[in-house]
Amino acid sequence: MRSVRSPTLPRSIAAPPQPDHPRGRPAVKRLLQGDGANLIAFTFAPGQSFPDHSVAHPITVQCLSGELTFGCGGETIRLAPGTVVHCRERVLHRVDCPDDAPGSNVLLLTMLTGERP
Repeated sequence: MRSVRSPTLPRSIAAPPQPDHPRGRPAVKRLLQGDGANLIAFTFAPGQSFPDHSVAHPITVQCLSGELTFGCGGETIRLAPGTVVHCRERVLHRVDCPDDAPGSNVLLLTMLTGERP
């Protein structure tokens, strides 16, 4: 059995960040930088996107509200609230918010950084 030294509590996602200019980048708010994972909330306005990129760690993305699309490894997945997708490290991926999406479209990113000794 493993003991917990002290819990790391995330910031609340009850008030996600407000999106920037409608055609600019989504708003970003780090909720937790913990042992083994980082949680980051993105709020997209309709028409915004986070262009193709890759990261050094596996990730999960979860739509918390609104409507988004997630492109990963040549596949595009529609994200509705509650949808969770896993993506391996160093795989090109992107997030888009459709022009006709509702006003608040929130994505929760979990970067699985691995436990530190």
